Amino acid sequence: MKRIGLLTSGGDAPGMNAAIRAVVRSAIYFGMEVYGIERGYAGLMEEILVPMEMRSVSNIVQCGGTKLRTARCLEMLTEEGQKKAVSTLEKNGIDGLVVIGGDGSFRGAKVLSEIYGVPTIGIPGTIDNDLEYTDYTLGFDTAVNTCLDIINKLRDTMTSHERISVVEVMGRHCGDIALYSGIASGAEIIVVPEIKVDMDDIISRINRSRANGKHSNIIVVAEGVMSAEKFAKQLQEVTTYSVRPTCIGHVQRGGSPSMADRMLAAQFGNKAVRLLKDGIGNRVVGISQNKIIDMDIIEAVSMKKKFNFELYETLQMISM
Repeated sequence: MKRIGLLTSGGDAPGMNAAIRAVVRSAIYFGMEVYGIERGYAGLMEEILVPMEMRSVSNIVQCGGTKLRTARCLEMLTEEGQKKAVSTLEKNGIDGLVVIGGDGSFRGAKVLSEIYGVPTIGIPGTIDNDLEYTDYTLGFDTAVNTCLDIINKLRDTMTSHERISVVEVMGRHCGDIALYSGIASGAEIIVVPEIKVDMDDIISRINRSRANGKHSNIIVVAEGVMSAEKFAKQLQEVTTYSVRPTCIGHVQRGGSPSMADRMLAAQFGNKAVRLLKDGIGNRVVGISQNKIIDMDIIEAVSMKKKFNFELYETLQMISM
C-alpha cells in the first residue's frame, strides 16, 4: 500500500488531532503517502484532498477539534454518493482509508469496504462512548473531565445556597457521560436514557439525603432523556427546594485532550496504519481490557451498546 487517505467525520471529539498526527507520522515511517480529506465524507464528494507531510501535523497533539474539519454528509447514504466517494479515491490513487468518527462514520466505512472493496480502518472518535466493541472511544475521557470540572464548580454554589442543581450533559442514546461524570463528581442522582425516569423515586432520594444532613443535591441528566430546563421545571413542581438548571452544551466537545485520550489516539492511529500496511481492511480498532484490538467492522457496527448497570448500582449505593 503506497498511498492512504484520512478523514474525520461526524461530531468532533478531543483527541482527533492527536489521532491524525499518529496516522500521518506512522504512515510516513512505513514509507506511505498520506492525503487528508477535509470535511469528512463531504470532502470525498467534493474532492477536497491535501497531501500531508511530517510537519503538517506539528503542534496539534494538544489541540481540540479536528485539523481536517468535519461535516455531516447525507449524500454518503446514497448509492450515487458512495460511488462518487470511490471514484475520488481511485482518481487520486488512494489504496486505503482511515476514518475517525463514530457509529455513523463507521457505517460509511463499512459500505466502502464491504461493497466497493476499499480497505478501510475505523478509529472510534466520539465523546459519547456509544460503541460496544471498545471499552472507551476517543474523546470520552476529556468530555467527562470537562463535565466534572463544571459540576465541581456548580457544587460550590449549590452548597452555598442549599439548592438542587440539574446538569444536562450530552448523550442522546447512551448515558455514559452522565454515568461517569455523575459518579466522579459525587452526584446524588443520574438520569440516563437506558433507565426509565421515576420522579417519585428521585424525590424520595432527595428527601432522604436532606434528612441525612445534606443541604444541596446534584442531578446529572443525559440530553436524550430531556433538557435540564424541562427536568428542573418538573422537579420544582413537586418539591419545595430551590432548583436550578444548567446545560453544559457543546463545551463538552472542545478543549485540549486528556492524557488518556492522547495515549489512545497514538495507539489507535498507529494500529490503523499497521493494519493497512499489511493489506488488512474492513476493520475497526479499539481498546479492550487495556489492550489495543481490532475487529471486523461489520461485526462492530452490529453490536448493541450495553449499559453498565453495575456502575449505576454503585452510584445508588454511595451517593446518599
